[in-house]
Amino acid sequence: MVAPSILSADFCRMGEECRHAIEAGADALHLDVMDGHFVPNLTMGPDMCRWIRRELPDALLDVHLMVSYPEQYFQPFCDAGADHISFHIEAMARDPGGGDEVGRAIEFIADIRELGMTAGIAINPPTPLQRVLPVVEHADMALVMSVNPGFSGQSFIPESLAKTETIASMLRPDQRLEMDGGVTPANAPLIRRAGCDLLVAASAVFGKPRDQRAGVIAELRGG
Repeated sequence: MVAPSILSADFCRMGEECRHAIEAGADALHLDVMDGHFVPNLTMGPDMCRWIRRELPDALLDVHLMVSYPEQYFQPFCDAGADHISFHIEAMARDPGGGDEVGRAIEFIADIRELGMTAGIAINPPTPLQRVLPVVEHADMALVMSVNPGFSGQSFIPESLAKTETIASMLRPDQRLEMDGGVTPANAPLIRRAGCDLLVAASAVFGKPRDQRAGVIAELRGG
């Protein structure tokens, strides 16, 4: 599956951009939500999700929360029409001594599901894989970041593939594995071979003229 990230879309023509991406073969739309605290950038909130849902009632909306307090956004994005929410394991370490970040993450996954959405757990490139592994079995999806989050257009970090391979070996058939960051048609075969079945691409899709995007999405998928 391919989910173009609307972070690289033309914000002045967002409805057109999202519709065109779906018509070009995208399986989902990826919404990168940043709070200026967890990452050094501000992007979009529930209203963007709401307007995309109104424009595309049947689209799969994949929300990626790069925020310090993700639980504040579960209900608003549910109300706005999100289908899936992923949040970061790094956002769970709030207490001075680290706290029970695994327990908190599992609780948040249950909260998201209770609202009728699927839930994912994300991990950044510098974070040891061991921090997220106890949570993976409880999630519907694991999201491996292959850039340091905050901005689109960054270069792919090849070392992220090792995390992908390890997580892929643990997953059940009803779970998905997503990779986000620097994904292009050139590295997509490596990502798919590592076990990823949902590829997020931002500038690789929206940075191309519209008449080329269907070809890019097909290359990302490997079809």
